[in-house]
Amino acid sequence: MDHSGDMQQAAPGLSDVLGPGLSVVFCGLNPALTAVRDGHNFSSPSNRFWRVLHLSGFTSRLLRADEERELLQYGCGITAAVSRATKSASELRLDDYKRAAPLLEAKINKFAPANLAFLGKAAFAAISARTDCDWGRQSEVFAGANTWVLPNPSGLNRAFGFDRLTACYRDLKAEIQPRIG
Repeated sequence: MDHSGDMQQAAPGLSDVLGPGLSVVFCGLNPALTAVRDGHNFSSPSNRFWRVLHLSGFTSRLLRADEERELLQYGCGITAAVSRATKSASELRLDDYKRAAPLLEAKINKFAPANLAFLGKAAFAAISARTDCDWGRQSEVFAGANTWVLPNPSGLNRAFGFDRLTACYRDLKAEIQPRIG
């Protein structure tokens, strides 16, 4: 099945995985250099995104990064807050997120997902101008989508062990269960 019409350019060599009316779009901080090199989101072997998505119930089987388009069949999508690729998201500054916010808002308005899950606090905090957000569902709505803040699945994120990371994603899945079959 060709979803190329559903894809929007995120960074050179890397595409968003978006389609209309998804249950949730996972919004990474920005693409890793490895993802741009490989042409697929969350492609680094150390990134836990695909395993966490499967174990938290978003996918019926473990997808590989090169199967990212199959997420659309599960009512899920992928984008990034900032399109500029870096080795580490710590290279991004507040201004990067603020400059990128209008493009992210336009994408979310266009595709109208029910939920937008920021993967890490940095992008949500910068875009919402909040310095104090907790993990989980947020009170703000962004471009019509309910907002969530989930821990970043990057292997560089040592603050969250695998089980705790999976539990956070499972909480989101449980709340949107009626929308995802």
